[in-house]
Amino acid sequence: MPQKNKLSLSVQYPDPRLRDILSRTDLRRWVQAALFAPAELTIRIVDAEEGRMLNRDYRHKDYATNVLTFAYTEDEDSEVTRADIILCTDVLQREAAEQNKSVQAHAAHLVVHGVLHAQGYDHETDEEAAEMEQLEVEILASMGQPNPYAA
Repeated sequence: MPQKNKLSLSVQYPDPRLRDILSRTDLRRWVQAALFAPAELTIRIVDAEEGRMLNRDYRHKDYATNVLTFAYTEDEDSEVTRADIILCTDVLQREAAEQNKSVQAHAAHLVVHGVLHAQGYDHETDEEAAEMEQLEVEILASMGQPNPYAA
């Protein structure tokens, strides 16, 4: 069994709608599966209003998105990955319904995606996107989660 990296995880539920669906235990397990180094992370579950404000103010995109990652240590020399990962309840629920997935399965994917971003992975180019998607599929499979990109 691979060694787990040290993780300090804070979970915030300013939008309480998913508190019973996305437990701290599940969130920790999903984060831990995607970590390649020790980390200090916060996961914040927000409503559409806060998600839109954060996306607008920091990414200059005026809409709520499913996951936002604010990585504070993206360089490879950092010993500890530090980041805030924001999940938007409204977008997560809508996308899960549109994709015929459980909210939990979609959230697991978004958490893994956000944790990879926190560690410097990106999908700006086709090559980067392919690498990141492959990692996501492998990490999710290791937890018994389905391939989020399967048709």
